[in-house]
Amino acid sequence: MEITKHFFFNLSLLMIILFFSLIWVEKKQGKAISKFWLYLWFLALLASCLVFSYHKDNYIYLDLRSIPILIGGLYFGIGPLLCISVIVIRGFYGLDAGFLLNTLLYLSLAFFLWKLHPWFWAQSPRRRWLLTLMAGILLNILTIIFIEIVSPPENRLDAYFAYLVIPSMGLGMISYAVEFVSKNAQMRQELVQTEKLHAVEQMGAAISHEIRNPLTAAIGFVQLLQEHNLTPVKRQEYLSIIRGELESAERVIQDYLTFSKPTLDKIESIDVNRELQQVVKILKPTANKHSAKIITNLAVSSYVYGDRQKFHQCFINVIKNSIESMPHGGFILIETQTTESSISITIKDTGIGMSKEQVQRLGEPYYSTKGSKGTGLGMMVVYSIIRAMEGKIYVESEEGTGTLFRFVLPLRK
Repeated sequence: MEITKHFFFNLSLLMIILFFSLIWVEKKQGKAISKFWLYLWFLALLASCLVFSYHKDNYIYLDLRSIPILIGGLYFGIGPLLCISVIVIRGFYGLDAGFLLNTLLYLSLAFFLWKLHPWFWAQSPRRRWLLTLMAGILLNILTIIFIEIVSPPENRLDAYFAYLVIPSMGLGMISYAVEFVSKNAQMRQELVQTEKLHAVEQMGAAISHEIRNPLTAAIGFVQLLQEHNLTPVKRQEYLSIIRGELESAERVIQDYLTFSKPTLDKIESIDVNRELQQVVKILKPTANKHSAKIITNLAVSSYVYGDRQKFHQCFINVIKNSIESMPHGGFILIETQTTESSISITIKDTGIGMSKEQVQRLGEPYYSTKGSKGTGLGMMVVYSIIRAMEGKIYVESEEGTGTLFRFVLPLRK
């Protein structure tokens, strides 16, 4: 069984080279591989087959050259190049009868692979695998016929087993590996495309979520403007609030068009108590709609540095979440406490609360405790704004009891 031993050794060598090639392809991470590099790789496979071929007699060399030629020709369209290469390499072993038979066989195969490659790739993966296997069996049968005509083997069982079983087994394994890698690359591309589409969808949902807050407030005050007994002073106050909220919505849209994390574009001195009262006034209609009562307990006026619009956006997001966490009504307590260097703003609700895992994940992009109704970008913006103001956020929550947010911001020096 000398031929079988050589073929098994040759197949093992091909599988080792294939293993390192798959690692290299994986590191390419879906990038296209040029025909030149493919040709060099298959040329190395061919060389390994010819170097370790079984020398039957003066001009017959038996090996597994059919495996790289069929795989390269059917899957990668470099069959003609490989066939010409194997003819040239075989020429170095002598221009004898074996060389002529080799030339006749592989010139015919070059034309066959050139014509078959486009049609081959139009087939399903399973059918491609079967076609590769059938082509290998047919090519090896033709090789056996040539050997029988030119130089019949002494041990036919050895020769037939080596040519009909081992190459077919090798072709099946390598073809399956190629299909597997190809499928993974395709799935990776589809996943990247899906992620891009998902990001676009999340972007649209985030814009909708962020501008809904000021628009909801504006709509509430527009309804109040429709009252007939409204005094001119109140009308002017409501119009001013509506204008401010619409300007806020415009700025939010501008922020998300650039999809950058919130930064303090405008640094100004902010009266914390005054701005919190303004936020409460904006959210009063929404709170009344949900039967929620907002209670404030604010310390003496304190000032911090930041962007007033983003300060509003931050606390509107948090308080609105607290309101929505109380579907059957409840209380929201807003307190402030000051020290020599910082101010602590506490927002406590009697809502449904959160689990420890939910609390830990707050602020992650696209993570929302509201399920399909939320985008997760509201809290991400809150965390980004507080970080930009050099502050910290502490969250305590228990399911069924409520949630407490504590914001610690440095005071203006």
